[in-house]
Amino acid sequence: AQIRYSIPEELTRGAFVGNIAKDLGTDVAKLAAANLQVLSDSDSQYFSVNVNTGIIMVSERIDREQLCGQNPRCFLHLKLAIENPVEFYRIEVEILDINDNPPEFPSDEVSLRIYELASLGARFPIQPAQDPDVGTNTLQTYHLSANENFNLNVKARTDGGKFPELVLERALDRELRAFHHLVLTAEDGGSPPKSSKTHITIQVLDANDNHPVFDRPSYGARLVENSPLGTLVVKLNATDVDEGPNGDIRYSLSSHNSAALRQIFAIDEQTGEIRVQGNLDFEEATVYEIEVEAKDMGSPTMEEHCSVVVEITDVNDNAPEVILTSFSSSLSEDAPPGTVVAVIHVRDRDSGDQGKVQCHVSPDLPFQLRKDYEHQYSLLTSTRLDREHVAYYNVTVSASDLGSPPLSRHTVLPIALADVNDNAPQFEQASYEVLVAENNPVGSVLVTVSAADPDSEQNSCLSYSILRAGGTDPGLDPTRYLSIHPTNGQVSAKLPFDYEQTTYLQFHVEVSDGGSPALRNRTLVHVFIVDQNDNAPRVHFPRAGEDSASQFRISPSTAPPALITKVVAIDADSGRNAWLSYNLVEATDPGLFSVALRSGEIRITRALQETDPSAHELLVVVRDAGDPPLSTAVTLVVLVEEKGPEALQGSEARATDGGGLPTITLYLIVSLVLISTVSLVGLAALGVRCL
Repeated sequence: AQIRYSIPEELTRGAFVGNIAKDLGTDVAKLAAANLQVLSDSDSQYFSVNVNTGIIMVSERIDREQLCGQNPRCFLHLKLAIENPVEFYRIEVEILDINDNPPEFPSDEVSLRIYELASLGARFPIQPAQDPDVGTNTLQTYHLSANENFNLNVKARTDGGKFPELVLERALDRELRAFHHLVLTAEDGGSPPKSSKTHITIQVLDANDNHPVFDRPSYGARLVENSPLGTLVVKLNATDVDEGPNGDIRYSLSSHNSAALRQIFAIDEQTGEIRVQGNLDFEEATVYEIEVEAKDMGSPTMEEHCSVVVEITDVNDNAPEVILTSFSSSLSEDAPPGTVVAVIHVRDRDSGDQGKVQCHVSPDLPFQLRKDYEHQYSLLTSTRLDREHVAYYNVTVSASDLGSPPLSRHTVLPIALADVNDNAPQFEQASYEVLVAENNPVGSVLVTVSAADPDSEQNSCLSYSILRAGGTDPGLDPTRYLSIHPTNGQVSAKLPFDYEQTTYLQFHVEVSDGGSPALRNRTLVHVFIVDQNDNAPRVHFPRAGEDSASQFRISPSTAPPALITKVVAIDADSGRNAWLSYNLVEATDPGLFSVALRSGEIRITRALQETDPSAHELLVVVRDAGDPPLSTAVTLVVLVEEKGPEALQGSEARATDGGGLPTITLYLIVSLVLISTVSLVGLAALGVRCL
């Protein structure tokens, strides 16, 4: 026979299973005498029989899930063996499931990575929970915590398994919510039901669906011109809510910017710092508008633009500029005051007071500035000009701005004065005195007259000519004796001078310049002829032929110092050249006669004796004082004889000639004095002039 019992699992030891004696209808004592044994089909003895009571009890813990797993029904089979007679009874114990196990997820934490652009309705399976219980005690349902994006779908299989799935019902936005935390609850059908939970963490994977965004649509900055290189202009800040390469931003200057602007500003692609890399010049641009773009590194790339307005503040870094609108570097010296020399335009590229310019010139110059209107001046003459006084001016025009500190620029205008013929030639001397030795060679230069004309070029080209001086002898034409070089003023002799014919000559030298009309001037030249010893003394008495001697007769009784005769000579020269001396060179008896050195008187020096010859020949030499001296010799014959007709004639002749001697001597002395006086006066005047 087979007996079936049903007990729930997990009964405690000693728990009642059934009364075998009662169920078999056997007396308990009989069972004990029959040596009742319990034999199990399994290795474990889950049950035991109390032979005294016939009650089957649980002897070990019974776990239905361990014994039977997921089988809907679980049985343990026992065999009862009774001896005398041997009988076997089969006992089947059904182990009933109790809800002693909650559903269990494989992990308490589940991580999912879902692309943020996943399509709506996309399903994402979750590993199911396991519940070893069976029947209603096993897993029955899942519950998903409330959320905006996912719903739960439980997929049932034919074997009764239930698999949960997350279904995307609303689009994900990583930038709005990068992580979603859900709780999935698995619940069985026990009473009370058991459940377990797993935490689902959903990481939304980024898609490049957001472009970078600047924190401001435009930026402003103010810089001083000439800021040093590397000066920070502004630091841009753009953000991209995407992540990874999709949110990695690179800054750059837009292609809309000009090449010139790119040379002035540079941007750091990592930090967004815009710095100065070129020269900032307010005068070239007062405002720079920089277009900047920020790009992420996603694929495809997304970008955003902004503008940076940089205002440049002016500093006084530009000196004024002087521009000659009109300028004449040559100015006539007779230009009247107020003549415009130059028209000057000034400008300063700075702004405000720094761009206002003032001009001036030195007050020491004969020029002044007149302000015509803003930024334009005229340079005028302020006084009369004289090229001969100052021929060249460097006029410095100084232009200064009103900056602090002020900047200035100096422009030099070279102005040359053009000559006009306003100056007559001037001789170096008002008159010239020239001493010329007679017998001068033809063509020799007697004097050089020199004149100067402070004018220039053609106006200073001089020409010399000789004119007759007023009050001179009309018959004495200076051009007959003299000529003058027309350009260098050298006066030359055309004929040799003869002092004995001409002792003095004066004439005018006229100089004229090359201007139109020509201006002239004159100087007076005094030419003094200096005597040369070119004339030998000439004997006027006694007269004799070339080969004859003059004879004189004296009485033997002539007593000393009787005058025998007098030699009279005249020298056409003057001065020392006409100073004559008489010398007795030869005589028959040198001691008998003597000759006066200066007067030429011949006297007897002693009484005649009978032994003296009757005829005495005397050689008298007349010599002047020139250098070298010139001389003339005269031979006299003195006859000693008694008075007779010839002696009387000699006496008469001597008396006649003696009467004329004082007059001739007087003339010679007067002439010598006059000539000496004129010479001394001329030499004194020449010395004073030279001093």
